Amino acid sequence: MLVGVISDTHGLLRPEALTALCGVEHILHAGDVGNANILDKLREIAPVTAIRGNIDLHGPCAELPATEAIELGGCFLYMLHALEDLDLNPAAAKIDIVLFGHSHKPSSTQKDGVLYLNPGSAGPRRFSLPVTLALFHLEPGSPRSEFVELII
Repeated sequence: MLVGVISDTHGLLRPEALTALCGVEHILHAGDVGNANILDKLREIAPVTAIRGNIDLHGPCAELPATEAIELGGCFLYMLHALEDLDLNPAAAKIDIVLFGHSHKPSSTQKDGVLYLNPGSAGPRRFSLPVTLALFHLEPGSPRSEFVELII
């Protein structure tokens, strides 16, 4: 199963992001959406699961959940916006992947058999950080991820 992971759009959905997400079977948005129309546009590509971030304080985005647990492609994923707010032990909870955003820095690390992935920021460029999203190839026991740089 191919899944797109996007975060920190901050009200900007780049055409390059839409192109990169074409063909995915599900899209996960890890918060700081900034405008509910972004989720509508993403739903034109695939079903969307989204959480709110620290900027999603008003309107429809404020109604998004703070966290979400979802099973896709035989993998159990847990979504939250800021990793420092993680209040459970993912390994003990049998979570395969923790998805988060907030820092705008793409990262992928393993700890205690759990993959921690931040797709980076797909919205306005922050500092000298890249503008990215991630694609997941989900298979039970062997999920693979790759970062897609949207602008250079």
